[in-house]
Amino acid sequence: MSADTPRRIIVLRHAKADWPNQVADHERPLADRGRHQAPEAGRWLADSGINPDYVLCSSALRARETWKLAVHELAKRPRRTVYEDRVYEAAPGDIIAVLQETPDEFADLILVGHNPGVLGLTQVLAGDEGDRDALNRLRLTSFPTAAIAVLSFVGPWKAVEPGVAKLDSYHTPQE
Repeated sequence: MSADTPRRIIVLRHAKADWPNQVADHERPLADRGRHQAPEAGRWLADSGINPDYVLCSSALRARETWKLAVHELAKRPRRTVYEDRVYEAAPGDIIAVLQETPDEFADLILVGHNPGVLGLTQVLAGDEGDRDALNRLRLTSFPTAAIAVLSFVGPWKAVEPGVAKLDSYHTPQE
């Protein structure tokens, strides 16, 4: 793929997690509501024609469970899935550094992560560019569990930086 290749970053916040006693945050499983939200997020991706070829998923249990439930709804499986410790509790700049390592052979990437990182990442990458309604709803909802933002940009992955993308759509489970 060339430097002018259109690319998409699909940002998915993990579905609703449970708070069991005596469990470290990293190992928190999905709650019952989360086990319903995750496949619904996958159906929204499928209905939107989104089939990412690369997945960058937090290593936290709730993120892994979200992705494993969502991916079953897609028309085809991604070519590569990476479970990445650096996405867990990551700030937007840290996530950008991980995104920049994506091989350029992939055009559409889904990031399964956590707040406040996914909200901050979406805001930093898009700034004020993109669909006005989606930008306004993002500001009002602050990226609830199982929400999805679709960002697009043109160029190599190493060029991902603040303001490089535009927000094409934003979906929350309440919609």
